[in-house]
Amino acid sequence: MQKTILITGCSSGIGYATAQLLRKDNWRVYTSCRRSEDVARLRAEGFHCLQLDITSDEQISAAIKTVITEFGHLDAIFCNAGYGQTGAVEDLSRIALQEQFNTNVFGTWQCINAAMKVFRRQQHGRILVNSSILGYAAMPWRSAYTSSKFALEGLCDTLRQEIHRSGIYISLLEPGPITTRFRPNALVKFKQYIEVENSVHRTIYQAQLNRLQTQGSVAPFTLTAEQCATVCARALNARKPKARYPVTIPAHLFWYLKKFLPICWLDWLCRLAVHKQGK
Repeated sequence: MQKTILITGCSSGIGYATAQLLRKDNWRVYTSCRRSEDVARLRAEGFHCLQLDITSDEQISAAIKTVITEFGHLDAIFCNAGYGQTGAVEDLSRIALQEQFNTNVFGTWQCINAAMKVFRRQQHGRILVNSSILGYAAMPWRSAYTSSKFALEGLCDTLRQEIHRSGIYISLLEPGPITTRFRPNALVKFKQYIEVENSVHRTIYQAQLNRLQTQGSVAPFTLTAEQCATVCARALNARKPKARYPVTIPAHLFWYLKKFLPICWLDWLCRLAVHKQGK
């Protein structure tokens, strides 16, 4: 039987590249996007696509029902939708944090729960969650995003134990630097919530603005979204998928550095890594 998947956040980047690759790999792919113009574009490219804002429980439930109605079953979900709120801890308001967590954590959590109802009935299913190198290696000026990804790591580690021997598997995708629209999207939220001139970090924030507005790669060992998609496909096609799939050299490196280095040394390396990206 042809395998089916729902992917969130498919307008560009990792979600879009994974949808393209899985379709070539004979998966039936149901894509989703938050904006109607992106839905129209993907439909024009021949994808099944629906409009889905994962901050809405009603839209999530409707999306799962649509996939089941059209495909008859659901074998996997790739929870890819999310964004990054940059800014120092002391400069982030409650509303900025609520928006970050409402999308990255609560939206992803609800997508998983909605899919789990189907997977439990079927007694099989795959869940792939897009985390980050920042899900285990905290770096300066990324507190909201880092905290949301740490939360996702805890969610997935817990659920993995709760679904042991159920026929359902959950894996974390842990990219490092990937060429996507992440920085332009982060720039919008940075300008929305960070009062640069009123902050003790205003000099550093100018470097942040320069980084977010830079075209192309700003970090060494950056991979393309297509290269990341091959890792997604490997996780989804594996007979027994691993709990974690680090993608880039930095993602692999910092996983081991966190295990073996004293905290003060790791902190220094994290600060250095950010400094080399122009903050």
